[in-house]
Amino acid sequence: MSRIFISAAHKSSGKTTVSIGLCAALTRAGKTVQPYKKGPDYIDPYWLSQACGRSCYNLDFYTMHHDEILELLGRTSTDADISIIEGNKGLYDGLDLDGSNSNAALATLTRTPVILVLNARGMTRGIAPLILGYQAFDKDVSIQGVILNQLGGSRHESKLRAVIEHYTDVKVVGAIHTDKRFDIDERHLGLVPGHEDPHCQHKIELLADAVQDQVDLDVLLDIARTAEPLEPPPAQRQDVVDPDVRLGLVRSPAFGFYYPDDIEALQSAGASIIEIDPETDTELPDIDALFIGGGFPETHMQQLEANTSMRESIRNAIENGLPTYAECGGLMYLARSIEWDDDRCEMVGAIDADIVMEQRPQGRGYVQLQETGNSLWPAAAPDASPNTYQGTSGNILYAHEFHYSRLKSVDNAVKFAFDVKRGTGIDGEHDGYIYRNLLANYTHQRNTRSNPWAVRFINFARSCKNRPFNP
Repeated sequence: MSRIFISAAHKSSGKTTVSIGLCAALTRAGKTVQPYKKGPDYIDPYWLSQACGRSCYNLDFYTMHHDEILELLGRTSTDADISIIEGNKGLYDGLDLDGSNSNAALATLTRTPVILVLNARGMTRGIAPLILGYQAFDKDVSIQGVILNQLGGSRHESKLRAVIEHYTDVKVVGAIHTDKRFDIDERHLGLVPGHEDPHCQHKIELLADAVQDQVDLDVLLDIARTAEPLEPPPAQRQDVVDPDVRLGLVRSPAFGFYYPDDIEALQSAGASIIEIDPETDTELPDIDALFIGGGFPETHMQQLEANTSMRESIRNAIENGLPTYAECGGLMYLARSIEWDDDRCEMVGAIDADIVMEQRPQGRGYVQLQETGNSLWPAAAPDASPNTYQGTSGNILYAHEFHYSRLKSVDNAVKFAFDVKRGTGIDGEHDGYIYRNLLANYTHQRNTRSNPWAVRFINFARSCKNRPFNP
């Protein structure tokens, strides 16, 4: 079970582009690479998945128990030659003073050697105390190598190598010189999603070239082999239901924020996935439920508005009781309109409110939601395991949000599925807009043992198949 943890001294060091390049270069070399991303993120995982042709899974202390992280890591990496875990922010950065949810904590939990990506622009001898300090701060973290990034040239590289060799015992695994061709455009959430970038594969190939030429992959593989064997607890038993619920999943350049293990959980619960493109398809197919995930509908709102027949098809289906779940971008699409700068475009209109795009984030980071008892979805079957979802009203859900938009003109009579204990949601106090059989929230849920939302949604859709809708 070879694996490495790619981290950095601080964010914006280039660890994502390096990780993408590593995934692509190792895959090109004939290795089966399994990627992971720490924390809640949809965009970096997409690029990592594209680079090695395998789904990238998120490992998140906030939404997952330690044994769930180990089980997911062990289960999804069994047939891989090497696993690459990309951190978020800096190695020791995190929410808590004790670092319990930091990258270092994840590297320690998973017994994974760390390679630091260091933005060495303008640095020479100062690189040594930086490395030594990171090694000394937590002796349980195994920092085995560094990849120097943003180097000014071969002379700069030679100086840094000499300093690191003289003062530290850390291996210089690679040294990547500055090259603007490697830049990936950014948007409010970070990198532009790969499925929206027409040059995605070309950029991945450039990064693979750079890593192949400037990183010693043999040394990296040797470090990865030093990872201690994992001994995860037995996997939680999960019954797989024969597919009997036709689930429409909206996927297009405007909507692409889906966790692969959430999709797998929906399928295990009995969903047969039917993908729908709201920009090009003219109407909904024959489905029993609809899931519209997050994305950037604001950047595609003219195309979405132009497809009048699909908007009407979705609105009519929701009016007629189609079980529907929408997150963030999906919520925006289901509203009456989206306003961005001086433009306004009509959307589906199932949610009786309008969307306004702002210059600053309106909700950002982890959230805690308490169920109000208004939820449409039934509780999941209780499990004998500890910390398992047990009910609806009063239950606390741990999730995340990141949105620059807000809802305006929301009717005071609207029922909400959640009270917001931490975060913003729709109005700072509530999230989970309920209308007929629709649940729509700014919050992105993650299907976990303590929040099995996938089985709850599919069970609800199944229950609606055999009974008439009474508005």
